[in-house]
Amino acid sequence: MPKKTPMRMCVVCRNMFPKSELLRIVKTDDGVALDVTGKMQGRGAYICKNPECAAKCVKKAVLDHVFGVKLSVEVYERIQNECRSASENK
Repeated sequence: MPKKTPMRMCVVCRNMFPKSELLRIVKTDDGVALDVTGKMQGRGAYICKNPECAAKCVKKAVLDHVFGVKLSVEVYERIQNECRSASENK
């Protein structure tokens, strides 16, 4: 029997994608970080690697609402850079 592909929803565009195609952001006790392994402990949110979604995420401060805390500009910049580099590598 083939293994099921886990699907997750982008918190910005609300579309479903395979988990491997998304960028995971995690809220931990230490703050908010990008989870490149997909296995970090903490509350996670997913963003598709579309640069337009990343820009909308920054403009509307989507992750501030998701995690209930004010995120630093550096976190949003890292997300945008990660999405930009992912779209260039396609």
